[in-house]
Amino acid sequence: MSKKIAFYTLGCKLNYAETSTYERGFAENGFSIVPTDNKADVYLINTCSVTTHSDNKCRNIIRKIHRQAP
Repeated sequence: MSKKIAFYTLGCKLNYAETSTYERGFAENGFSIVPTDNKADVYLINTCSVTTHSDNKCRNIIRKIHRQAP
């Protein structure tokens, strides 16, 4: 049974390009990619922390996912 991984990306186009690369790599290594609102074994959140607003947004996403899958 393959492990499930969900990706969540915040930020610039570079972050989205990086996440795309991560998705391919994990898929090639046997992971099933699922939407973030589905139950997953691993959650990868790709973001940068440039402003207070982005820090807060990232923390909110982490809390939401943690409530969903402690």
